[in-house]
Amino acid sequence: MSTSSSSAAERYFKKEFLKIFSIFFVVLLIYFSIFFITHHENNKYIIETLKIDGSAEEGDALFKMNCVGCHGITARGLVGPDLHSITKRLNDKEIIKQVTGGLTPPMPSFEIDPGNMSNLLRYLHSLE
Repeated sequence: MSTSSSSAAERYFKKEFLKIFSIFFVVLLIYFSIFFITHHENNKYIIETLKIDGSAEEGDALFKMNCVGCHGITARGLVGPDLHSITKRLNDKEIIKQVTGGLTPPMPSFEIDPGNMSNLLRYLHSLE
């Protein structure tokens, strides 16, 4: 093989490497941008929720409308776990993430406004 053809091959591989590296870098940049935006929005929601002083009575009503099918009417568990003392096992941020993200299957995720989430948290605290 001549030096001219090996030099051409080296240039070709360098060009291909730069293309792949550039694509990888752009994908990584997009991923981190999306992660930062969603993480920031999630934290904003959590902060707003934790500032609200919820109502256990309204949280109980919300629980009965949305949660009894899996956690039972007394929150002692059916398909889902017993929620008594849940606030000793998980902090409020973790509970919010669980409810809004459905992190443990088969629990679905719920879209819930900060006021109602605060009510639900207050209700869960009353189960201790």
